[in-house]
Amino acid sequence: MTKIKLCGLSRLCDIEAVNALRPDYIGFVFAPGSRRRVSVQTAMELRQALLPGITAVGVFVDEEVGNVAGLLNQGVIDMAQLHGHEDEAYVAKLRLLTGRKLIQAFRIRTEEDVRRACRSKADHVLLDSGAGTGRSFDWKLVRKANRPYFLAGGLDPELVGEAIMALAPYAVDVSSGIETGGLKDPEKMAAFVRAVREQPSGKEGTKR
Repeated sequence: MTKIKLCGLSRLCDIEAVNALRPDYIGFVFAPGSRRRVSVQTAMELRQALLPGITAVGVFVDEEVGNVAGLLNQGVIDMAQLHGHEDEAYVAKLRLLTGRKLIQAFRIRTEEDVRRACRSKADHVLLDSGAGTGRSFDWKLVRKANRPYFLAGGLDPELVGEAIMALAPYAVDVSSGIETGGLKDPEKMAAFVRAVREQPSGKEGTKR
């Protein structure tokens, strides 16, 4: 079964919705400039309301490595998602400071981007069209990916089933596709989760 990550949660009602839906992962955005950014205090409060068994991921863009490790080691988040220009040296330094798992995100524009993602030393990789653009990329580019990956970019309740059938990703990641007016929409969240869970994993040819 494809795993599910609902990202960009910022309100207690968002947590109440995910507690009912039980996705595998949720995401708190700490990146400066993001409209979904939450403070550490807010993340702590939301995390306290999150049911056990749902993995909390912190999304960072070029954050100071000690700050990321601090939030991981304090238990504010379970995993860190690196969505900026973090390189192998950054990943190695972060590993010295924490034993928590890491997701490294890659913007996919060419097959070389996919090859670079597959060489990442992070525990998981995320393939996206950009940092929260809400647009998909050319799925044909990931045909030769030789490791499991999180798929992001332009997914919504209508498109995610096609993505799973075409690519069989390890996990799907959504943020803007489950929003209305810039805020998380419980009905769209439920529809997205339902669409994933009703869809058997497997590739039937890349359609995009």
